[in-house]
Amino acid sequence: MGMMHRAGEALAWLGRQGTRAVAASIFVGLALPALAALFKPLVGPTIFCLLTLAFLRVEPGELRNEFVRPKLLVIATLWVMVATPLVLGVVYATFGRGVIWDQLSLALILQAAAPPITSSPAFVALVGLDVALTLALLITTHTITPLTAPFFAALFAPNALPLDATTLAIRLALFLSGSYLLARLIRHVAGAVRINGWREQIDGTSVILLFVFAAALMESASAKLLTDPALLLSLLVLSFAVTFGLMATTTILFWSAGAERALSLGMASGTRNMGLMLAAASGVSDIVWLYIAVAQFPIYFAPQIMSPLVSRILRSRLPPGR
Repeated sequence: MGMMHRAGEALAWLGRQGTRAVAASIFVGLALPALAALFKPLVGPTIFCLLTLAFLRVEPGELRNEFVRPKLLVIATLWVMVATPLVLGVVYATFGRGVIWDQLSLALILQAAAPPITSSPAFVALVGLDVALTLALLITTHTITPLTAPFFAALFAPNALPLDATTLAIRLALFLSGSYLLARLIRHVAGAVRINGWREQIDGTSVILLFVFAAALMESASAKLLTDPALLLSLLVLSFAVTFGLMATTTILFWSAGAERALSLGMASGTRNMGLMLAAASGVSDIVWLYIAVAQFPIYFAPQIMSPLVSRILRSRLPPGR
């Protein structure tokens, strides 16, 4: 019991350092590229566990409420999965030129067409936003991804190998249904009161899993840091611009739904699951791999950057005296 208690306390402490720990974890992965070979086989199980923790953290009734009144959810899903890749695809096709851009365009289209990352509910939880709405958006966007992602990849990157829609659909169905059922089983056995008392430990476990995922992708970025730092820096700037541009645009568009919900949708919209898209594609170039690795930096820094901004915005909208 003593060891279990100390482990639980350590996880709770890590959960309380969530935003800083997530940002730091990606630098550890960059500094230790040898971990990539160790962690790459764990990417699938890691994503599954992150989804399970997200379902576990949300009360089932809160999640059901998002589908009972689905207007905001439907509009947000169409914005993330249809309007965003359409608009960004036109922009990329209009302004993109050059050999490197031709290769990079596939990565950018995969980013625009991807659903939010499976860890987006964990990120939203770390900054104190609406986890139920984010998780509901995760479900709807992942459900339609096998229809929308191959379409936009073929429309804007026709020379790239097509996404395997069937493989993508099966993978997503297994991940979503399996993680949901496992979370329900854990909640049934442990009880709602105990689960609510484990929130900090759940956040701490999410931080560890996010580190595993980041480290698995950092091998190519670590190599380019030594051989071509200018290219790495250019891709880093581009990825920050796309990620936070999507966050800002989405938040502004949905501001009328309330600050907390708009900010939650903004974080989910900006942090896209390019790893999932990469798993469904095949034979992509090194530049695509590199961009997807580099694009993890703005994603992992998002909680740290957004946390003080979110706190300030939400505090400013409280009634006087609160």
